[in-house]
Amino acid sequence: MSDIKNSDAPINTKTIDRNRIDEPTENIYEAISIIAKRANQINSDIKKELLEKLDEFATYNDSLEEIFENKEQIEVSKFYEKLPKPHALAIQEWLEDKIYYRNTKDEEIEE
Repeated sequence: MSDIKNSDAPINTKTIDRNRIDEPTENIYEAISIIAKRANQINSDIKKELLEKLDEFATYNDSLEEIFENKEQIEVSKFYEKLPKPHALAIQEWLEDKIYYRNTKDEEIEE
């Protein structure tokens, strides 16, 4: 996974020149499709990492009365909430030319 903690991706919504997005593919729909697939990958990675970290602090109780707030879990959750969203990370990677893609329609099928 890319280093999301040190990304320059914006936390808030930011307008981006459409021409910068579709420049590599010359097709805005193809570019958005690639970015969306990468955002899904990033989201899966973040979710997996978050669940692993939360599981480290998990307490397993049989009684509902014994449930209490786990401060470590809350801090970990707050940290991940403050990170840029997966789509912002994917767009930043796209603009920095860090996403590898290829168009399989352009490749000849060898028989």
